[in-house]
Amino acid sequence: MNCVANFFTYETTKSVVVKSWTIGVINRAVQLLIISYFIGWVFLHEKAYQIRDTSIESSVVTKVKGFGKYSNQVMDTADYVTPPQGTSVFVIITKLIVTKNQFQGVCPDPGYKCKGDKDCKKPVPTATGAGILTGRCVNYNSTFQTCQIQGWCPAEVDNVNVPVMLEAENFTLFIKNSIRFPLFNFEKGNLLPNLTAEDIKRCRFNPVEQPFCPILRLGDIVKFAGQDFAQLADTGGIIGIKIGWVCDLDHSWDRCVPSYSFNRLDGVSEKNKVSNGYNFRYAKYYKQENGTEFRTLMKAFGIRFDVLVYGNAGKFNIIPTLINTVAAFTSVGVGTVLCDIILLNFLKGADQYKAKKFEEVSEKVLHPDTSGSPIYQNNQTLGRRCEEKQSTDSGTFSIGL
Repeated sequence: MNCVANFFTYETTKSVVVKSWTIGVINRAVQLLIISYFIGWVFLHEKAYQIRDTSIESSVVTKVKGFGKYSNQVMDTADYVTPPQGTSVFVIITKLIVTKNQFQGVCPDPGYKCKGDKDCKKPVPTATGAGILTGRCVNYNSTFQTCQIQGWCPAEVDNVNVPVMLEAENFTLFIKNSIRFPLFNFEKGNLLPNLTAEDIKRCRFNPVEQPFCPILRLGDIVKFAGQDFAQLADTGGIIGIKIGWVCDLDHSWDRCVPSYSFNRLDGVSEKNKVSNGYNFRYAKYYKQENGTEFRTLMKAFGIRFDVLVYGNAGKFNIIPTLINTVAAFTSVGVGTVLCDIILLNFLKGADQYKAKKFEEVSEKVLHPDTSGSPIYQNNQTLGRRCEEKQSTDSGTFSIGL
């Protein structure tokens, strides 16, 4: 019955005014900190009064210009840029290992040294060789023997030293980027209105002096990413060009401008001794007069550029403003909780504060059965005093059954 009686109770708050400099200063200081946090950080810095659109739509067009010299041949963009469509991901080829006049047939593969046929096993496809093993061990030259393969012959030898096209450091990259925030139907591009055709011919991007120039020198991009161009051109690598659009649409249209940043995306492979850098293979195919097909195989080392676009836009909206305003006023109550903890547990005279704050009153004291005589009224007062006691109900004034 006691459990049932305790369950059917009602709690109502009781206000106690504490005239103490210590707890008063703590209370106001905590409230000031909470209000300062919401005004300074939540509303001014994070702009919590805005609705934000993070689903940015973007298109990127790139164009590389410059001439280089490689193996006594002049190279233009059609020779060293792949793919040629001007996409957001492209490669500048800086080094080539060329294997000319490959025909379909059988030939020794220098990647598989052997002493007899048993070392070459049965013919199975291999992941590291130049073709399918035939199971025969043949002479590669007068020095050693290798396994015979079936595929494009002669087999590629890719461990030779070849020069690097260092002229690529002075090539220029033109980036045209268009973005749209669909929530606000807002569109803009990195070619700002005050940029003229003459400016595009002369300007070169610099994060301080010309931060909005769409023409970037490849050597500068690699330097901004903290890399050495000669080393990167030799082993290959991947550089990220990040274009950020963080716009406050409560301001004018022309204040929404892009920001550029650069970093190396394959930093892990740079430290890998097994497969560092970036390379790939491609071939050019030809036919003889009799219809026999042959090819020139090229293993290309180069710098891959990835143009990455990110961003978000914000604009004033009444709903997030109301939500965060209510949250701010609600959070001010945290000061009361902290002050109660200090007041009732750590300050001198905590027991007296508890006696004033917590009180239990029984129903029979408030509604007696006997008549309202003066004697009873005196007894009622005494009874109330007897019934009042310290409660464990946190911060409430309880009326029990």
